[in-house]
Amino acid sequence: MALSSSISLFLCFMFLLFVPSFHASELDQETSRNSHASSFLPKSDIDLLEFPLNLEYFEAEFFLWGALGYGLDVVDPSLTKGGPPPVGPKRAKLSPLIRDVIAQFAYQEIGHLRAIKNTVRGFPRPLLNLTAESFAKVMNSAFGRPLFPPFNPYANEINYLLASYVIPYVGLTGYVGANAKLQSPRARRLVAGLLGVESGQDAVLRTLLYERSSRKVRPYGVSVAEFTNRISVLRNKLGGEGLKDEGLFVKKEWGAEGLIRGNVLAGNKYSISYERTPEEILRIVYGGGSESKPGGFYPKGADGSIAKSHLK
Repeated sequence: MALSSSISLFLCFMFLLFVPSFHASELDQETSRNSHASSFLPKSDIDLLEFPLNLEYFEAEFFLWGALGYGLDVVDPSLTKGGPPPVGPKRAKLSPLIRDVIAQFAYQEIGHLRAIKNTVRGFPRPLLNLTAESFAKVMNSAFGRPLFPPFNPYANEINYLLASYVIPYVGLTGYVGANAKLQSPRARRLVAGLLGVESGQDAVLRTLLYERSSRKVRPYGVSVAEFTNRISVLRNKLGGEGLKDEGLFVKKEWGAEGLIRGNVLAGNKYSISYERTPEEILRIVYGGGSESKPGGFYPKGADGSIAKSHLK
């Protein structure tokens, strides 16, 4: 009887000893699962979700600096994962209204970085060239000649809105292209949510520019509308896959239902958003029409498995 009682006490002791550990182990595993959600995603989904971080970093830094005069290293250094600070960004000369709008965009981009990194591991902020010279090269390419004085995105409100037209829309088309290739509902839901806000930002930017479409961009004597057309033509050329970009005005037969020239939102003949592949995006943001030759806004190249696979 004494032996039986001793055995019972021993078993109770062992049960109390290991059950909490078992539950603690389960909790640790659950925490690990939440922090590494990407382990439940197909590799192709992970790659497609990580690639847009390149553009989200760009937009976050450009909008933060333009509106507030500082970037991620001040707002939340942990989001950079130790990546190098961007080169050359400045606080732009903006009206209170436009500064407020751009600040909202900036904080939205921070949310996008968090959302993606809560789903996949991600990578450090790549080196970004946000100098006035970098944007000037884009504008020179768009016009096929050097503009004088060189285009400066931070000099005034019109210039900054035109510079904002250069890259964010490219990210939007990338999300459209990625969505059809994603396999998991979790990944598709994330991209749909990101695309919704990115589309909204693009609509706001295009509306602000449309309102100013006939205004001449000083000192070049060229209208805002013509700048957008030139930039869109350049992106189509660099992307190398046909028409996927349109300025604020198009030929009437290219407008919605072939009935109107105004083009405040870009879309195909059915008014559906254009799509781009990661390769097309790299050709555009590198500025040279090649996904394997870094340059432009990404002097050392973009990051992630897709971008790295093209680097020579």
